[in-house]
Amino acid sequence: MRPVIVPLDNPVRNYAWGSRTAIGEMLGRPSPGGLPEAELWIGAHPQAPSRLALPAFPRTLDALVRRAPEAMLGPRDASRFGGELPLLLKVIAAAEPLSIQCHPDAAQARAGFARENAAGLPLDSPERCYRDPGHKPELVAALTRFVGLKGCRPRDDVRRLLAALGVPGLAEAAALLDDGDDLRPLFEWLWSRPAGARAALVGAAAAAAAARRGEDPAFAWMPRLATKYPADAGVLAPLLLNLVTLEPEDGLFLPAGELHAYLEGTAVEVMASSDNVLRGGLTPKHVDVAELLAVGVFRPAPPKVLRPVAVSRWERVYPAPAAEFELALLGLGGAEPFVAREDRGPELLLGLEGSATIAADGSRWPLGRGRSVFVPAAVRAYRIEGEGRVARARIPR
Repeated sequence: MRPVIVPLDNPVRNYAWGSRTAIGEMLGRPSPGGLPEAELWIGAHPQAPSRLALPAFPRTLDALVRRAPEAMLGPRDASRFGGELPLLLKVIAAAEPLSIQCHPDAAQARAGFARENAAGLPLDSPERCYRDPGHKPELVAALTRFVGLKGCRPRDDVRRLLAALGVPGLAEAAALLDDGDDLRPLFEWLWSRPAGARAALVGAAAAAAAARRGEDPAFAWMPRLATKYPADAGVLAPLLLNLVTLEPEDGLFLPAGELHAYLEGTAVEVMASSDNVLRGGLTPKHVDVAELLAVGVFRPAPPKVLRPVAVSRWERVYPAPAAEFELALLGLGGAEPFVAREDRGPELLLGLEGSATIAADGSRWPLGRGRSVFVPAAVRAYRIEGEGRVARARIPR
């Protein structure tokens, strides 16, 4: 089996917050059964690996990498990452808000995975927080206008927003900020209210925010969240976390422990190949507030919006401090093709628009909108011809 460019057929995750149109439109077909389509996974994560349809090849990308790790990843990266593809590329399409969440660092992930294994929780149990032993730094790049919450607001900003609503319970909560910039006591107090008291506080806060929705975008979001999750403390999250609006190609990097939630829009996301998520609300999935409080970072963190930096006439790269992944955008439109360097590792390529074609060693595959391929490290050179825009996820060199 000689290394060749491998076209991919990628699984879609049908989470409740997903769009019924965005991913289907990218793939050129309707949403099956009208179901919400939240995430398109492009990679080798064993929970939902990309499928292959080449003769004499394994059926999934994870199996292909396991069969020939040095050819697929290159000797250096096969050794560094234990013979596994360390990155995962996604398209996420949020028609409704995602959960408030954070991701563990490497040590926390290993410990949490071992702990849940020792407790006898099956890997597919809905009660699990840790589905693998890996950490999950991630980078998101907007394809449409994209709105999210990222990192804790400055303490004085939180005080201002809590006071502006005039809800007595929120004044009590604000007093927890008197001792410094650590917002953990405030989060813990809000999330630990008895169910009845929490529902009353959330209802009063959402009603007050609705009456003042024109004064601050955070107030406008609260009644929208309360409509779907009326008694959830996560309705208060826009008061506590930075509200960020990305325009197309704007990006964000999310390190371990940073609280975040995506509210609406479509984006490309690349991450270390893990599915470890600690959720604190705004979701029907498993919520583990104690673990979120143990792992999360609750000090103010101003959001830094990233823009891709040009490294050649074709390619712009998002700066991100991750060992497992790098995300670039390729812009194709001239008569001269893009030619990849030969000293490269494995890559996942996704067509975002246009009608490009990728070619190497006598094989050619379309790379237009919604088409994707895996390029093994042993394919030393390839070129992309035509017009369009392509997302390129790879291991940094």
